[in-house]
Amino acid sequence: MRLVFLAGLAVTTVVQAPFVSPARAQGIADREFAAVRPLLSGSRAKETVAYMEKFVRWPGNPGFDSSIAHVAARLTAAGYVEQSRARATDRLTYRVERYPMTTAAWEPLGATVRLSTVAGVIMRTAPVLDFVTNRNMLTTNSFSTPAGGVTAELVKVSAATPAALDSANVAGKIVMVDGRIGQLFTEAVVRRGAIGVLAYSMPAYTQPEKNTRSIQFSSIPYDSVRKAWGIMLSFDARRQLLEALKLGTVRLTVETRSRFIAPATELAVIAEARGNVRPDERFVYSAHVQEPGANDDASGVGAQLEMARTLAELMKTNRIDPKRTITMLWGQEIRVTDRYLKQDTIRLKGVRWGISLDMVGQDTEKTGGTFLIEKMPDPSAIWTRGNDKHSEWGGSPMTEAQMKPHYFNDFLLQRALEQSRATGWVVKTNPFEGGSDHTAFLNNGRPGVLFWHFTDQFYHTDGDRIEMVSSSTLQNVGVTALVSGLVLTTADGRTARAIIAQLERDAIARLETEAALGKEAIAKGGDQAHERNIITVWGRWYVDALKTASDIEVGGSSSQTTAAVDAAVRTVERRTQELVRGLTGEF
Repeated sequence: MRLVFLAGLAVTTVVQAPFVSPARAQGIADREFAAVRPLLSGSRAKETVAYMEKFVRWPGNPGFDSSIAHVAARLTAAGYVEQSRARATDRLTYRVERYPMTTAAWEPLGATVRLSTVAGVIMRTAPVLDFVTNRNMLTTNSFSTPAGGVTAELVKVSAATPAALDSANVAGKIVMVDGRIGQLFTEAVVRRGAIGVLAYSMPAYTQPEKNTRSIQFSSIPYDSVRKAWGIMLSFDARRQLLEALKLGTVRLTVETRSRFIAPATELAVIAEARGNVRPDERFVYSAHVQEPGANDDASGVGAQLEMARTLAELMKTNRIDPKRTITMLWGQEIRVTDRYLKQDTIRLKGVRWGISLDMVGQDTEKTGGTFLIEKMPDPSAIWTRGNDKHSEWGGSPMTEAQMKPHYFNDFLLQRALEQSRATGWVVKTNPFEGGSDHTAFLNNGRPGVLFWHFTDQFYHTDGDRIEMVSSSTLQNVGVTALVSGLVLTTADGRTARAIIAQLERDAIARLETEAALGKEAIAKGGDQAHERNIITVWGRWYVDALKTASDIEVGGSSSQTTAAVDAAVRTVERRTQELVRGLTGEF
């Protein structure tokens, strides 16, 4: 999850919106929940997770390709027809897309780090690190050592800076640092002739002092000239090496095995359930295949595949008949979604909504954190206060110009809360932060929201295994996501007006929450004009969000729906003005 381009991977946490309304939008999704809940199986979704988590999956390598083949085979079994063989009447289709890669694909095969001698004494101890138990230890783009490995002196430097490395005379040595391995590789290996590098970099949220053998994956620059390698250290491995260095000169034997595959092809799967009224209008889901983890993001792949199977069953038995098309993408994070949206400008115009399914299977009792809906940019990403919180993955303050007013945030939250009421599932939200496929939707001018979990103490580590995945969580997320898509792809005027009414209630609840926070701030010496502006911006955001609801009803808004939007807009505008005046005692 959360694409950070392999070299210095980032992270996230939890966030709960203060505007959650206790009111329920009666009937909006009752029919869809009744149809989906009995069919969508978290256990079946978990079977896909179990299949994929065996592999270290990077685009073009055997694990990635095998995962794509698994998805395609399951789609076929569910009744989807491969597109080249489909008839005009086939509504359930899929295709595997192939894109030549400009770089070689990489596959790790093995690695060990052993103490060879310490202060001149030959060591016969177990490996400090072994790929069998720490498959994230070998950095992406590492080359193989000669059989039996390489042995050299280990030097610890204070930082990956030219001055520190020059003073350590690192040529021909193995260099160790606390910090990012990519920079160390460039400075020590490429520029100064070290034979390999070791780095320790474990964020506090991974609890390294508890998970002492945990390692987050990372990468080094591809270098076909030196053909060197990088190793990430666990807390325990770092401790062993530091203790050995206290005793005297340390020599390590490092063996790495990997392979580069060229030419390589990046694969993606696109499945569609074609709408029977407006097939060019789409609800798009996306899950990414790459990375080594179970929750990240085999869980998204498994949940989405089970959603596809459930959708096919509902359509084949005539229990659900989408009027708009439902599209599902599996491939490389962000790229698969961005490519799909950019390839066809006509197709792009019909994409109405997008959900990214990323890290959606956590057994939260084991991993920590909770389920989160990361919202499209709203004012909580400008003024993050009250119950709103940015996650440990991190978010920066946004501007009013970056806001994306839309009903989608509140619509999805309400569907998740309905599932929560039925199952006890914990649901929260966080302000926009970016880093997964929802950004591709937003960057292409389409509504996009992220379903995910954080904080996860095993995020991007080799502890992200199948035992950290919950079938019930997969079911809760899958049901919520699919029901949301079914409601919007089948929406009539009554449904549209119910969504508008709920959005109006959510808007009023949020405005009143912000007014209460504003009064608190003013009582503590805060600026009245600033607090009035916050309420004004929230009011404007919701007014503009209500206006986007004109696209809910299939075939275009009826006069009743248009009137409902107009009435809700007037109500929100009026309440905004009342609350702004109320901050200064003006009535």
